Amino acid sequence: MSINVVTINDKVMEIEQEIKQTKFTSDYQKAVINLLYTSNWMQNATAKLLKNYNLTEPQYNILRILRGQNGHPISVLDIQSRMLDKMSNASRLIEKLRLKEMVVRKECSNDRRQVDVTINKAGLEILTRLDSVIVQEEEKIKKLNTEEVNQLNKLLDKIRS
Repeated sequence: MSINVVTINDKVMEIEQEIKQTKFTSDYQKAVINLLYTSNWMQNATAKLLKNYNLTEPQYNILRILRGQNGHPISVLDIQSRMLDKMSNASRLIEKLRLKEMVVRKECSNDRRQVDVTINKAGLEILTRLDSVIVQEEEKIKKLNTEEVNQLNKLLDKIRS
């Protein structure tokens, strides 16, 4: 299946132009660099957007995980396992969100060593405000049609498997 790239004014900024590199040792090296560059490009745009809400990407990720719990508490370990950035310090991030009064931490009644976390009204409100803003961020990927985005998802899944 081939991908026909179409952009506004039919101008595609290729990775070679972006990083001012004309040669790669292989197409695989080019693909890895392109993935890393594109990932950083998207992360930087999202970080800039979240900065207006006094949030970092990992904090936003935690709030989304907690919202997905539908009011049910979740342990810090479970949050960590679901995070996009596995190297993030979930305990520290949760404490920062607690200080911003967006989450509640409670000692687990079954295991005093475990801490359960839930999102509160303020956390839900900030996510609701961010929902429409994040949709605008997704416009970047809407340069791909449905078939292309499905193929991209399958290819990315294949790389990780």
